[in-house]
Amino acid sequence: MPSFASDILGLHIGHLGSTPSPSSSSKAGYTFTMGYRELAGMKVTLKKPLLVLRKKVSGGGGAGDQESPSSADVELEVIVIIRHKILFKDRPKALISKPATKEKTTKQPAAD
Repeated sequence: MPSFASDILGLHIGHLGSTPSPSSSSKAGYTFTMGYRELAGMKVTLKKPLLVLRKKVSGGGGAGDQESPSSADVELEVIVIIRHKILFKDRPKALISKPATKEKTTKQPAAD
């Protein structure tokens, strides 16, 4: 199975920042900026937590063991439990407005 983890490792796609919320920490505000666009979101609790698992194949026999990988013992290691997510409801806001207009200057004739 091809892996693209090394291709995206360290890839910078934007900046995620938190904005202080006076009411409660469960409804904290977040902004995600990527290039010239900004998304505003808030932290919400998931109804059902998500597990991130890692599959481990434990081979007990050694080099002389003729078992196929499908019949070997498989363990699932819990990496992390995700209980919250950041929900971005609205469309991205453009950070660039109209370009500044340059004033036309007229050259004054030089006085001799």
